[in-house]
Amino acid sequence: MQSRETAWAFASVLLLGVIWGYNWVLMKMAVADCAPLLFAALRVSLSAPILLLTLLLLKRSLRLPPLVYIVPYGLLQSTGFIGGSLLALHYAGAGKTAILVYMMPIWLMLLAWPVLGERLHGLQKPAVLLAFLGLVIVLEPWKASGGSWLGPFFAIISGFSWAASAIWHKRFAPPGQDLINATFWQASIGGLVLLALALGLEGWQVHWTPVFITALSYNVILGTALAYLLWLFALRVLPSGVAGIATLIAPIIGVLAAWWQLQERPDHWEFLGMLGIISALILVSWQHLRPKDASLPFPAQE
Repeated sequence: MQSRETAWAFASVLLLGVIWGYNWVLMKMAVADCAPLLFAALRVSLSAPILLLTLLLLKRSLRLPPLVYIVPYGLLQSTGFIGGSLLALHYAGAGKTAILVYMMPIWLMLLAWPVLGERLHGLQKPAVLLAFLGLVIVLEPWKASGGSWLGPFFAIISGFSWAASAIWHKRFAPPGQDLINATFWQASIGGLVLLALALGLEGWQVHWTPVFITALSYNVILGTALAYLLWLFALRVLPSGVAGIATLIAPIIGVLAAWWQLQERPDHWEFLGMLGIISALILVSWQHLRPKDASLPFPAQE
């Protein structure tokens, strides 16, 4: 029975990586019919009722966490991470954006050093060097021109905000804070800020095409509701390091899917840089393949 549950948990991790990975293609297609910040706002805001329903069904507390904790958490997790990723997709390809956003574990390690006192050790050191080497190669600063830097800039901001939100949660979450409760409230707060920014900066720019409706539905139903259940199930059965392999699978799927469906073929330099970043993520995943604290925040439905 236990071996069967473990097998289902591994299958959940794989499915989670595929859902998050292919979502980069759908989001790239969606920003052709909707302003990026508005799509981010709709995605986050529509996920909040699903999280609320989950809280009610599981009979969890609806109490608002302390504002000094939950407001910055929402700004980092939903506004910064989701908003930044959609802005990046507006200016850059889906595969390149996915790779740069999923440098999150590297930023997480670097932030954990001064904030949590968790020094780099083992494979983390070469992973950081590989990641930054890959980042420089992907950015190709020797040939940057015009507005080509905007996509990578927002992708890096997105990944950094994602990492900062995880650090903030670990450092400032009240003792015994329920993860679903925190995710609901941060999505509600971050979504409202995204909506205000979208209406103020972009206006209501949306075309309700079949592609856009499909992408939005995918984000809300599969990328949020199903992904959340898969993530919680995987964390309950597997060590958090193993469950986190989904964050390694996702960018690989994103690059391959964008190559296949959107004809986003990386040039030689981009491919080499992506390979460096993915190699760094493999080293980080290998380092963390051991039982750890499972009280990790849900990775923002990517």
